[in-house]
Amino acid sequence: MSDNTESEYETGPDALPLDGWHRARGARMVPFAGYEMPIQYEGIVAEHQWTREHAGLFDVSHMGQLMVTGTGAAAALEALLPGAIATLKPGRIRYSLLLNEDGGILDDLMITNVTPAGDENGGEPAYYLVVNGATKWDDIAHLREHLPDEITLTHLEDRALLALQGPEAAAVLDTLVPGVAGELVFMQGTSREWRGAALGIGRSGYTGEDGFELSYPADRVEELADALLADTRVRPIGLGARDSLRLEAGLPLYGHDMDESVDPVTADLTFALTKNRREAGGWMGHGPVARVLAEGPKQKRIGLTLEGRLPAREGAEVFAGDAKVGRVTSGGFSPTLGHPIAMATVDTAHTKDGSALSVDVRGKRLAATVAPMPFVPHNYYRGEK
Repeated sequence: MSDNTESEYETGPDALPLDGWHRARGARMVPFAGYEMPIQYEGIVAEHQWTREHAGLFDVSHMGQLMVTGTGAAAALEALLPGAIATLKPGRIRYSLLLNEDGGILDDLMITNVTPAGDENGGEPAYYLVVNGATKWDDIAHLREHLPDEITLTHLEDRALLALQGPEAAAVLDTLVPGVAGELVFMQGTSREWRGAALGIGRSGYTGEDGFELSYPADRVEELADALLADTRVRPIGLGARDSLRLEAGLPLYGHDMDESVDPVTADLTFALTKNRREAGGWMGHGPVARVLAEGPKQKRIGLTLEGRLPAREGAEVFAGDAKVGRVTSGGFSPTLGHPIAMATVDTAHTKDGSALSVDVRGKRLAATVAPMPFVPHNYYRGEK
């Protein structure tokens, strides 16, 4: 563990609010999404396992936090997103996609209806969006170009974002904000005041485990991080374990498993196309996506399990016999399962679970089997059974 304090580190304009905090805790920092971010502290496997068994604290302040407000905000967003926004109740979260006119994925995002309680007619409609860090500036430009003038888009640059993930996350959060965990199930959000500042809380995350995303003022987020880390059930976790956890959970990563050249059906994200809106249309990219839905995609994202211990990385070619049928989009060794796993986009004729394929890894053909995702079952909290 490093003895260095935050004051010993110079932070540039693109430094995250907790840059020095990470370094003081021995983090190995790497460039990511225009920032320097912690890839690991004590080791990826140890951090991965800690999150599966206890509670891991992730700094995701590189993500873009946006607020869309104004009368007609839901309809304006529905012109750009294929999910149902008008029927999203206050306090509910929905996963959605930002598409271009050709149906390609510009980004995936989370949207929460944060419309405040008001008079008998309700408060002004307000929607909180969390978008990917590497695409946030393009997303902002796209939204500003296409949202009507009467709709306000605000980039919450003064907010930091932490993710507390793992089976002990709820109990930990309950020590800081008593009772809030019991009020929320997966994909619900709320807000509280913590030490005099607004704390946004959403029960969601990117690990497959139960957990929360916490939005707090950037100039005070170190106070929140310290309070969470003071609990012995919590350890800081880097990007390395975040990637291995989301891979086991079968969760795609923008820029790898999907991008502008990929439509939602090929990306196996059809669930993000709300059924009635899928049919009614009215959102950007609907025509091209509807054709893929009607005709069926030529390729699709699938899961693969590999034999041995050598992982297949992004870009590795996938074969059925001697025919190349696709490529790996994400891959690595699964600490939980003890063998390599991967996501790949392959020709639809080879997407059936149990199909035998092979992957070219360093000039060797490794046996692979199409497997259902998630590779490791999700542990989201959906309420008492």
